[in-house]
Amino acid sequence: MKNYFSSDFKLGVLGGGQLGRMLLPETQKFDIYTVILDANAAAPCAQICNEFHQGNLLDFDTVYNFGKQVDLLTIEIENVNIDALDKLEKEGLTIYPKPSNLRIIQNKATQKSFYTDNNIPTATFSHYAYLEELTHAVENSIIEFPFVWKAARFGYDGTGVKVVRNYTDLNTLPNVECIAEKLIPFKNELAVIVARNSDGETKTYPVVEMEFHPEANQVEYVLCPARIDKSVADKAQEIALNVANTFDFVGLLAVEMFQTTTDEILVNEVAPRTHNSGHYSIEASYTNQFEQHLRSILNLPLGNTESKVAGIMVNLVGAEGFIGDVIYENIEEIIKIDGVTPHIYGKKQTKPFRKMGHVTIVHKDINTAREIAQKVKETVKVISK
Repeated sequence: MKNYFSSDFKLGVLGGGQLGRMLLPETQKFDIYTVILDANAAAPCAQICNEFHQGNLLDFDTVYNFGKQVDLLTIEIENVNIDALDKLEKEGLTIYPKPSNLRIIQNKATQKSFYTDNNIPTATFSHYAYLEELTHAVENSIIEFPFVWKAARFGYDGTGVKVVRNYTDLNTLPNVECIAEKLIPFKNELAVIVARNSDGETKTYPVVEMEFHPEANQVEYVLCPARIDKSVADKAQEIALNVANTFDFVGLLAVEMFQTTTDEILVNEVAPRTHNSGHYSIEASYTNQFEQHLRSILNLPLGNTESKVAGIMVNLVGAEGFIGDVIYENIEEIIKIDGVTPHIYGKKQTKPFRKMGHVTIVHKDINTAREIAQKVKETVKVISK
């Protein structure tokens, strides 16, 4: 086994946002040298990694030249130049998750086709190269309102997704490659994080339940464990594991799912990296998702994914009506509460709905934790000067 610890090994990370920032304490725990590439000189990782490079993650030469300077390459964002990764992989660089997986996952149409081709349960969908094709399909009753429109590329945190109920909604959509998905009546949105190393060892985290902001389509609360029947949880974990194995995935894969009104589990989409739905694990799990990501990409034995205690994560997002230098109001108030830990991402500028941090609430009782989470949400305000 290669020596990663206190050695000359260099771990490269594409992306220097909050996910990278939360990975760094784990690399520091193992004394692994980290080299990070991000377009923003003030990225959350910039001041605290071993080496920071500024550059465009979608530029072939930038990504290729960066990859030549490291021993293993991973990501904290999937919108990166895959052609550069393919070339680096051909030249012998180890890259996890694999570029072939990222190519499928990066495009929602390709990702959905992967599920249908491999008999993975997912909502019925149609694929359109541009908006005119979609409009034509609606006008000719090939698809019917309402449906969920998703941009094939570059959607995140609620952008690039819209429920289309009528022609007015349809006419507001951008002219991009997209999919139209059947609107599924569901009870819950769930997620399961799967860790898998290159030896094929796998571990799944407990099923979490996600509560969304009705306007921003962003996760507001993540609850672990999900308040669902064990049979449903078992089915969700089994499907998530099947997705990871079908991809032959190495790394951490977050599988987002719908629990339908008839208790079917349908895969919505995956994220090939650490994920918002796993932030609770920093305080609540035996092995948090960031350490597990390192273990999986370095082919180390995987850690215990069980929770020590119930955990809830509350996202801290920029308040509406505020843009500029950030101020966190009432953080001191929530820190007084037992089991409450804030995580601030180091972004100096706030704007409406921008993810600025999160707060974890741990408690032996999930329902009490949920009540505290509500109080935290109502108390903390992310505003500007």
